[in-house]
Amino acid sequence: MYDRREFLFRSAALGAVPLVATLGVDAAGAAQPPLAPQVRRKVPLGRTGLLIPDIGFGASRLSGDVALVQHALARGITYYDTAESYAGSESESTLGRALAGRRDEVVLATKTHGGAHTSRAELMASLDASLARLRTDRVEVFFNHAVNGTDRLRNEEWFEFASRAKQAGKIRFTGISGHGGNLVECLDLAVAEKLVDVLLVAFNFGQDPAFYERFTGSFDFIATQPELPRVLKKAKASGIGVVAMKTLRGARLNDMRPYERGGATFAQAAFRWVLASGLADALVVTMSSTAQLDEFLGASGFTALHAEDAALLRRYAKRSETTQCRYGCSDCASACPLGVSIPDALRLRMYAEDYGAPELASEARAEAGNLGACLGCDGTPCASACPHGVAIDVLVQRAARIS
Repeated sequence: MYDRREFLFRSAALGAVPLVATLGVDAAGAAQPPLAPQVRRKVPLGRTGLLIPDIGFGASRLSGDVALVQHALARGITYYDTAESYAGSESESTLGRALAGRRDEVVLATKTHGGAHTSRAELMASLDASLARLRTDRVEVFFNHAVNGTDRLRNEEWFEFASRAKQAGKIRFTGISGHGGNLVECLDLAVAEKLVDVLLVAFNFGQDPAFYERFTGSFDFIATQPELPRVLKKAKASGIGVVAMKTLRGARLNDMRPYERGGATFAQAAFRWVLASGLADALVVTMSSTAQLDEFLGASGFTALHAEDAALLRRYAKRSETTQCRYGCSDCASACPLGVSIPDALRLRMYAEDYGAPELASEARAEAGNLGACLGCDGTPCASACPHGVAIDVLVQRAARIS
């Protein structure tokens, strides 16, 4: 099991690092001119030999904004995470245009959905299409996207494809990404059998038992996937690169602005939690504006928590307790007798209301099924389906009303 005391000891020891400098306050809390936002630490990605920034550019919503990518480059961001499905493939196309002439300065990662029976020819065609959109002849990391079943990890066609793609110089390393309910089982297999070079996994303070164990019994929130820290520690020990995603745990940033103090923001606190854990080499986060990008980079270079962080994270967890799904939990999936996919309906609401991302909400709507049925339902079938107290009946009706 993951040793909570080890984590707390490591965090305390690293706390001697002068954190206040990047936050723009001195040791007495007085305001100081802030340092320009930029990448302040680069890290080796497992045993790959790749050196990447501790905070990378998540391109899931990137669509045409070449200037944003160029701003990221100017700030020192050299790791870009995309996928063939992001923004209807426009994410890859935008990166291709933005990185023209600077390809050798960056590490590119993209993804495809390789199923249990996807052929090597189909996988190669998907890779070639991504390379064309990215305007490059290779990517550093190619992920099997959103893996949530071990059958997809046992597809021999994937390994034959990967071997040929590596020989052709089209990819250097392979990995899997995931955040579903079977994530730990998949990671255990991938690590034990050395199936991957890199892992991209959902990991945030809400998935670490150590976070909740530090609070009193009155705070009855519990961690999902409590075994995730154990398997990430095992992956790191095996030399597998680990990149964290979903680090903001729902990204209700605006709710937290009134509570942010001393130059520290909720987003930065959430990133510091991940970086201080020692369980991920780096993280990627969706970046949608230059201001957001600059805020996020305020956490670069940190390997410990700031004094204000725990209070911010605890407040966020309490505020989102009845609205935020827990990654890795699918207990509500079969609760609707009319076949509505409740997890997708909840994602739709989250993307629309919390993220302000209509394009992602639209994708979730397509997967949610007959949401119209929720408008004529009293909510009884799903009202008590969440063991964590999420108000599913209320939230799915809100999702159904989102156009």
